[in-house]
Amino acid sequence: MSQTRKQARKAAIQALYQWQLAEQNIGEIETQFREERQNSKIDFDYFSELLHAVPAKLNELDTLIEPHVDRTMKEINPVELAILRMSVYELKHRLDIPYRVVINEAVELTKQFGADQGFKFVNSVLDNLSKSLRQAESKASKN
Repeated sequence: MSQTRKQARKAAIQALYQWQLAEQNIGEIETQFREERQNSKIDFDYFSELLHAVPAKLNELDTLIEPHVDRTMKEINPVELAILRMSVYELKHRLDIPYRVVINEAVELTKQFGADQGFKFVNSVLDNLSKSLRQAESKASKN
């Protein structure tokens, strides 16, 4: 997997976290991140897709997540919530990305930015969701 895509996810999580907490305009956040990271090796197209698609599909993503969590959405750590939302977007709408890559990237981001054992929670939620959102792919990988 490309490092530029990995960096795009990392920046998107930081931007989505900022959006969740500050409720700042997405366009302003994107401009700020692009300026701050203009010399970075980031897939800015993918960063932009994630940054705009997750808020646009927020209700859909949260509806998919809610049955798989043992707490209310407001009780989920904000970093982990941003990671879950982004990852569920990828599972549902980016079928070109293998579900195992989505889950692995989410776990790595949670280890870096989330609570101490938050990666276990994120892994569990995404593993359960991948069984329904990527049913055929999930079954094929088990054979």
